[in-house]
Amino acid sequence: MERVTLRIPKQQIDEVEQLVETGEFPNRSEAIRSAVREMINEQAENRPERAGKRTWAKV
Repeated sequence: MERVTLRIPKQQIDEVEQLVETGEFPNRSEAIRSAVREMINEQAENRPERAGKRTWAKV
């Protein structure tokens, strides 16, 4: 895995922390990885060239 440094508004970090505190995710990194996976999958589903094709393995 690669390390990526990014800046996120404090309000969003607080919301991510809340997800960790409630047990939704084990840590901030996993919560953010999950959000990135969801975004990538959503973008892939909306691409015209992917329409009607089955996605066997989602990232």
